[in-house]
Amino acid sequence: MQIKGKRFLIVGAGISGIKSALFLKNRGGNVFVNDIKPPKDLSEESKILQQKDIPYYFGEHREEFFLNQDYIIVSPGVPHNTDLFKKAGEKGIEIMGEMELASRFISTPIIAITGTNGKTTTTTLIGEILKSAGKKVFVGGNIGTPLIEYADDDSKDLVVLEVSSFQLETISHFHPYGAVLLNITPDHLDRYNGMEGYTEAKMRIFENQESFDFAVINEDDQWIMKYRYGILSEIFTFSTKKEVKRGAYYRDGKIFLRHPLLKNEEIIFSDNIALKGLHNMENVMASVITAIELGVHLDPIRDTLVRFTGLHHRVEFVDEIDGVKFYNDSKGTNVGATEKALAGFNNKVVLILGGRDKGGDYTFLNDEIKRIVKAVIAIGEAKEKIYQQLKDLVPVFKVEEFESAIRTAFKNAEKGEIVLLSPACSSFDMFSSYAERGNRFVDIVRKIKEEVSGKDR
Repeated sequence: MQIKGKRFLIVGAGISGIKSALFLKNRGGNVFVNDIKPPKDLSEESKILQQKDIPYYFGEHREEFFLNQDYIIVSPGVPHNTDLFKKAGEKGIEIMGEMELASRFISTPIIAITGTNGKTTTTTLIGEILKSAGKKVFVGGNIGTPLIEYADDDSKDLVVLEVSSFQLETISHFHPYGAVLLNITPDHLDRYNGMEGYTEAKMRIFENQESFDFAVINEDDQWIMKYRYGILSEIFTFSTKKEVKRGAYYRDGKIFLRHPLLKNEEIIFSDNIALKGLHNMENVMASVITAIELGVHLDPIRDTLVRFTGLHHRVEFVDEIDGVKFYNDSKGTNVGATEKALAGFNNKVVLILGGRDKGGDYTFLNDEIKRIVKAVIAIGEAKEKIYQQLKDLVPVFKVEEFESAIRTAFKNAEKGEIVLLSPACSSFDMFSSYAERGNRFVDIVRKIKEEVSGKDR
């Protein structure tokens, strides 16, 4: 792909857009950055672009920006089915995302992980296992560090990449040696044409694979299994419900491994694994299969599983106040994630739900709510929808302020019960990210503990 002298429009001034602009500018590209956000919201980005003498326009998209280019690099969060993108495509302008752009300058084998839930944990765990085995690894993508940063390096043994459905929408040549698809549950349905459209976007992770590549998929997932026939690479599966022929399965507290590189069926005991919960056993199985396929021995795999405790904001224990335990699952931004979080508990739960709705159906949670939820605290833009869909199952309290939601949850919980923040929504109505929401939750829980310390509630 030639860069020098070519014209590039970067649509979206987020981290991947800015990094792409810098990458292309440094290689002689004629770069222009456009974002629909107002200039006041992009002051830091403006400074970076000014320092590098990269022209930009913030506040609106204009047709002349789109049609006078050789390439358009679109950020994952920007829908690219608008008239401006269609006109550019009709003119023969190639449209791609940052991940596709970066992959064209990388020769290192890529291991890509996607799924509605668990992909950050799995990406991190695979990276940790490979490092324990002595591999030089770049870990990034949707997890935080854009792949374009590695295009300046390309010196590692392997790239381990978290990939979102938004990123997969704009690939054409992106070719992972290993591709992992953990699960598909309702998410981003405000962007896609139903579950079919969402599933098709996820399945694109396998699009350019060949017979010498490998795929790891969830045999228990109906959507994955329905679309699996399009996968041309070698398939390994994992399951918590049945034995599998090639891959891994979970039964009676043990993970059983079946792989051509193993002489016999091997077993890993879940009691020796730091991660807990059935959903994490899926993440572990996918990680272990991937590591074995990459030639990693079982010793560094087991060593990593013993010490890897998981990620912040993902069903993370915060504190206990008067016998009530508080858990932070702010990263649970869709109903599938919340369902998995609830499935990991057996004590009664007061559940904090809500934020910016992503088109999810909260009745997806009905079975777990009937099983274990004592009450729901509904917050944010989605609170009325949550109330209407769940009010006939359990008491639902609509609360305006985030701190009030946590205090209301605490008042409705008794000794031995759990307060769980697992919103099933994005954070953007109240916060800049799920991490900010989770950190605020932790701060409020600690504030409440200080207030009740040494006195009765």
